[in-house]
Amino acid sequence: MPTRRHQMPDLFDEHLPDPVEAATGRRQPSDAFRPGGRKASGAAPAAKRKAGFYLSDDLLERFNTRFYELKLAGAAVGNKSALLEAALGYALDDLDRGVDSRILKRIGPMGRRR
Repeated sequence: MPTRRHQMPDLFDEHLPDPVEAATGRRQPSDAFRPGGRKASGAAPAAKRKAGFYLSDDLLERFNTRFYELKLAGAAVGNKSALLEAALGYALDDLDRGVDSRILKRIGPMGRRR
């Protein structure tokens, strides 16, 4: 048990140094997450969940290749999840167009499935 002189720090204290800043010596952007699950601005992070679905090998390879091409070109894409969220957002916007949807035209007519 530590003595008062050598008190153990409270590892859940929100006022501790950011471990990334301490290790690299660089300050994180103001919207980066801080210890304690809060953003520096005080806003709560968006709720996210892991999705479970399968992708064809070809599509996954295309996605990964395009992601790394964007990163090498200096695009401001943070990670693969951010790129996938953007692409899925565009796809859902297209589906909202109804009969004019390019995706619906590609997958075929909507109808009752048996």
